[in-house]
Amino acid sequence: MIILKKTIKKIFLIEGKIQNYDWGGRKFISNLLRRNKKVAICAEYWLGAHLKAPSIIKTKRGNFTLDFFLRQKPIETLGVRVANTFGKLPYLFKVLDVNKMLSIQVHPTKEAAEIGFELENKKGIALTAKNRNYKDKNHKPEIMVALGDFWLLHGFLKKKQLLENLKKTNELNFLLDTFKEGNYFELYKKVMEFPQKEVNTILKPLAEKILPKFLNNELDKSSPEYWSAKVLNNKKSKDIDRGIFSIYFFNIVSLSKGEAIFQDAGVPHSYLEGRNIELMANSDNVLRGGLTTKHIDVKELLKNTKFEETIPNILYGLEDPSNCELVYRTKVKDFKLSKIQSETPLNYKSKSKSVEILIILEGSVTVIQKGNRINIEKGQSVLIKANANYTIVSTKGVEIYKASVPELK
Repeated sequence: MIILKKTIKKIFLIEGKIQNYDWGGRKFISNLLRRNKKVAICAEYWLGAHLKAPSIIKTKRGNFTLDFFLRQKPIETLGVRVANTFGKLPYLFKVLDVNKMLSIQVHPTKEAAEIGFELENKKGIALTAKNRNYKDKNHKPEIMVALGDFWLLHGFLKKKQLLENLKKTNELNFLLDTFKEGNYFELYKKVMEFPQKEVNTILKPLAEKILPKFLNNELDKSSPEYWSAKVLNNKKSKDIDRGIFSIYFFNIVSLSKGEAIFQDAGVPHSYLEGRNIELMANSDNVLRGGLTTKHIDVKELLKNTKFEETIPNILYGLEDPSNCELVYRTKVKDFKLSKIQSETPLNYKSKSKSVEILIILEGSVTVIQKGNRINIEKGQSVLIKANANYTIVSTKGVEIYKASVPELK
């Protein structure tokens, strides 16, 4: 008698969660997910097991939150090394639609997050409190890939460029001596500690000069004047946001479709405009520095910021010609981002060395793992357990982004 060995299913449809932050757009994410076009503002689409918004995984036994599903058989699902190293899904996968500027932010190192989290717990600060800095014990390095033209702030300018900005902007000339004598830390500390009344007094003349130019389309997007004026044009308060100082201090970076950038712990940054795919460590720890109405803890921000010039490193991905995969490499152990793209019929074969999540942005494919088959179309996602041999096939061109965990060394 022949005994047929039961095939263990290792591929599953998953559905993420939309975040309706006020800086998002109304069309891109809802169109991608084929949702009602009249839905509220959609800023982010989360795929992961973060407790704030875990994805839903669909199985024959029913639908479960992804965090619950992974806890049932962590070694089988995550893989031995990921289960032993992290004990959970170590990454959070997102699609972003940036219609309005995000807050200037810095993410802590893992060590700083662990210390800060425990300290705030001892102080009795609720996790949902508006003045809470640390929502978990994890760091939050992140990589993003532009899905079209994308603009962001990223780290401090080279000293020469920053000096040039201060010199040619009359309203900021008074900061020249501070920067020359005390460098980046003293400069940033000074503007972040100004009383709000002083911020208003300093920046009001600048606002009166640049806002009319913005409204007449006379400013270039590569200039700090453009983004500062956009902040002023959108402001709902009589107070002027101190984040405008940072726009003159930081690199203004423009990315084209397919180009990526990595944000490490301590690097101040802000997404200004565009759509992207983002992959990060599984954390929600954010220290804000402006362009926001949310809580700003200047002392904690200064403690966690890298005060050094940053030369933006644009990542183009390393191509694996054997399977149409483009890998965006970083030094982080928590995640790896790659893109599977083909303008012709696709026959992609791989073995998952860790738990993987894939989202399809263009086209439609069939994911095959032994006797199991899942058809997915634009906007849909699939989770693949560790140690699964699988194939992705399509008859037309496709664009897929894949989140996984790099092999640990």
